[in-house]
Amino acid sequence: MRSILLYVGLLVGTLALFWVINQAGQELVAPEPTVEPATAVPAQLGRIDPLFHVLLTLAAVIALGWVLSRLFRYAGQPPVIGEVVAGIALGPSLLGRISPDAMAFLLPAPAAPYLSVVAQIGVILFMFVIGLELNPGLLRNRLPATIVVSHTGILIPFALGLIFALWLYPLLSSREVPFTNFALFFGIAMAITAFPVLARILTDRGVQTTAIGVTALTCAALEDATAWCLLAFVVGVAKSQSGEALRVIGLTVAFIAFMALVVRPVAVRLNAYAEAKNYRRGAVAVVFVALLLSALATEWIGIHALFGAFLLGAIIPHDSALARDFTHKLEDLVTVLLLPAYFALTGMRTQVGLLAGWNEWLICLAIIAAATAGKFGGTILGARTVGMPWRDSATLGILMNTRGLMELIVLNIGLDLKIISPTLFAMMVLMALATTVATTPLLHLTGLLPTCDPQPDSPVNPLDLARKSCPV
Repeated sequence: MRSILLYVGLLVGTLALFWVINQAGQELVAPEPTVEPATAVPAQLGRIDPLFHVLLTLAAVIALGWVLSRLFRYAGQPPVIGEVVAGIALGPSLLGRISPDAMAFLLPAPAAPYLSVVAQIGVILFMFVIGLELNPGLLRNRLPATIVVSHTGILIPFALGLIFALWLYPLLSSREVPFTNFALFFGIAMAITAFPVLARILTDRGVQTTAIGVTALTCAALEDATAWCLLAFVVGVAKSQSGEALRVIGLTVAFIAFMALVVRPVAVRLNAYAEAKNYRRGAVAVVFVALLLSALATEWIGIHALFGAFLLGAIIPHDSALARDFTHKLEDLVTVLLLPAYFALTGMRTQVGLLAGWNEWLICLAIIAAATAGKFGGTILGARTVGMPWRDSATLGILMNTRGLMELIVLNIGLDLKIISPTLFAMMVLMALATTVATTPLLHLTGLLPTCDPQPDSPVNPLDLARKSCPV
């Protein structure tokens, strides 16, 4: 009863807070939209070979990302941090300051749209794989407690994001962006948790099968699914006129119902037929066509194509041979080759130099502090309410603060829709990096999570160690 009261109270309180803040926000006046100066293209790049420059950019970001990910791994950080930093280093924040000509040669402005296409394909396939890796069985086994913990971990930072929107809208937005869109998007961006990065951290430490590991993965999976549904709603509202918002919402609900009630049974039968007839290649072709059609459908509805990819992956049975085949075949291709294009594109868009004065840096630090306090405090509140001990509650709070790549995907959507400005985009990218980098050191310093890091050649099974009391 205490958990139900907390959940209902937080939900009603957040809705009431949004109504109050939205009413107050309508009175705020944002600055006039700024006209970005055209990027000068050197004369020798007047006629470019897009394929050459895209391949060159991919080679550079993959090579630098591999080097930096190894360095960050030695420091106990997930490799994705090094890959993201590599993309930023090759953009205007570092390479552009050292040698603008080198940056313009690496990826001239006319070639950027071609890299963007590669990046979008990569992130669509990535979200499909993430959907395949979701295990609904974990959610069913711990559903009541998980809902309370995960949704509390969303509602508290979302509410803080709404409050911050009142402060940031007159400073960092523009009059072209309605306050409602800005507040909703900023609240969602503060509430994201990176399920894949969290899974990598737990796996590297060998505790993914322990009670706290399974609880963390379950909460992160439900948080991600909930946050993506909320983001789909916000994107649909932002891309539609006020009169069309209900149409977008209605079509989204109908599409989700169609995928769950019609496509999922077909996917189950397709998997059984492929296993019985050894018709894997034909099944793969059918799934890829379904993936493209699902992404096209959500793009046509008015939300992003990646939502369709994620939803299709989520409805395919998690433990089916089809899901295992796709995960095994796509994971390395997407993470090693295609996602670096997304990191490079994010790096080209991240201009840390826009944080020129102490005022901008103080705002950035305040965003990092609020995002951390919201995730950490909200998760602890939910975990304690359902009866978890303080140690496990604090561990969950630290783990749920991991944002990583999922936050970058959300931020790029906001920048594409012009909901957030380039300055706020840079601040939020730094927030995503800071909160993700802080996860492992905090776990080490507090000693909340056992450390099990056997060598790859060791005969000891890391899962066996994870079930025992591992040395810190």
